[in-house]
Amino acid sequence: MTDSVQEHLPATVLVVDDNETNRYVLTSWLQRAGHTVVSVGTGEQGLAHVSSGPGPMPDIAIIDVLLPDMSGFEVSERLKDSPRTAHMPIIQISAAAISPADHAEGLRRGADAYLDQPIDPGELLATVTATLRYARARQRAERLARRLMELNRATMNVYSAVGFHSFAAAATGGAAALLDGPASAVFLSPQTQAVHSMTDDPRTPVRIHPAHPGLLKRLAAHGLNQDTGVTTVRIPHGQWRALLPGDHLPGDVALAVARTKRGRPPVCLAVPAAALQSADDEQLLQQLANASALALEALRTYNEEHALGLALQRSFLPKELPAVPGIQLAFRYLPASEHAEIGGDFYEAVETVNGLLLAIGDVVGHSVAAATVMGEVRHALRAYAIEGHPPHHVLDRLETLLGQSQPGVTVTLCLVLVEPDERRLHIANAGHIPPLVIDPKDGPRFHDPHGPLVGLGLSHPPPTVVEAPPGTRLLMVTDGLVEIRATHLDATLAEFRRTVADGPEDLEEMCDLLLERFGQNKDDDIALITALFS
Repeated sequence: MTDSVQEHLPATVLVVDDNETNRYVLTSWLQRAGHTVVSVGTGEQGLAHVSSGPGPMPDIAIIDVLLPDMSGFEVSERLKDSPRTAHMPIIQISAAAISPADHAEGLRRGADAYLDQPIDPGELLATVTATLRYARARQRAERLARRLMELNRATMNVYSAVGFHSFAAAATGGAAALLDGPASAVFLSPQTQAVHSMTDDPRTPVRIHPAHPGLLKRLAAHGLNQDTGVTTVRIPHGQWRALLPGDHLPGDVALAVARTKRGRPPVCLAVPAAALQSADDEQLLQQLANASALALEALRTYNEEHALGLALQRSFLPKELPAVPGIQLAFRYLPASEHAEIGGDFYEAVETVNGLLLAIGDVVGHSVAAATVMGEVRHALRAYAIEGHPPHHVLDRLETLLGQSQPGVTVTLCLVLVEPDERRLHIANAGHIPPLVIDPKDGPRFHDPHGPLVGLGLSHPPPTVVEAPPGTRLLMVTDGLVEIRATHLDATLAEFRRTVADGPEDLEEMCDLLLERFGQNKDDDIALITALFS
């Protein structure tokens, strides 16, 4: 419905006049013009009708200034002071209070127009039309401003949604809030699952269900087909129920269909057709649909890149650890949450001429680039270790490599060379979380000495030699397991040490316990390698 059509729609008019003849005449004129009239004889009756009376709220009031119980000025003032009726336009009329001062007081105390009696019917109807036109334009502007705020809020929510379910809830709930009623939506998730979501109103939770795989194609056929852009179509109720038998929208449906890239499935937002009362409403729904399509495309792209980066990251990690007589090994690798960035955590176990070299490290930063550097460092570390270099020389060579190929990149790295025959550990720690050595008699202790991070261009000190009698265990982790926001690292490490001291001796059970106790809901990768020397 266009704005010009809305301006000339018939109105419900409240007439407040104690003169029965005047009420009859005014009612006759207004009804012949197509308006609905509610007439009362006192100010209290008029106020009671707008507060709790039957039928719709009046669109406009015509109030006589001289009433038996209170002045028309007071009635107007009380109407304008109430949030429920503050928007209602008021025309005051009078046969006695006709001076300029009376007009000024009436307008000051709430009237939008003031007419002296006797009134010409043409002038009255023209004044009603003009006053309604202004009031309706103001109401449309206020309503549009509210809906623009809702559109802005909904757009921010769909763009900031983390994960598909929160996106679907934001888009569907945003359509419901935008048009203040029920809404439905159909999307294709990044995992290529057709999804139907719906909500009864802006205050109820969004329900999300699987949908038929071909539904999006059938919905797109009603609007865009294979084109990009956004459009709105009306679908009869019976046809809509045939498409979505489980949907809840009443009556005919307005469907906004948006697609940002050719070949991609569209985003479809649906509301009752009656909710689109103007061209503004239709444009707002289209803008939300388009914003949702852009946000879903970004989410889909992120998921694709994240999956690619995670596959790349996992391809750099060892598939299994070597079997070395006298040493039991266990390891865990837990990627960060689905929505965190790709990290550079890694672990390694390499048989060398000097013994078994255990390594755990973390490329500083989170990105696919960090995962790529991690792969480069891990492969170089294996090569240097297999050549027989001691741990600190391996660190020095990695220092040279990063300085030439990845300047500015730093890596924390802990190396432990195990000499099974000599029962000794050679520990070289380059700025990493200290390894935990669990002595069978004295219990767990962190090996604190460490040198600088790899990548700073500094030399690395020789390793510290630690005795490892039978039954000694070694535990090496990345910071994703032990770092907690707003908690000092020393406090977490102390709790970590107590958990290990009281925990099981079995390596696999210990790994599971540590992940359960410290590894939940982390936004960083977790790598863990542990060894038992017999």
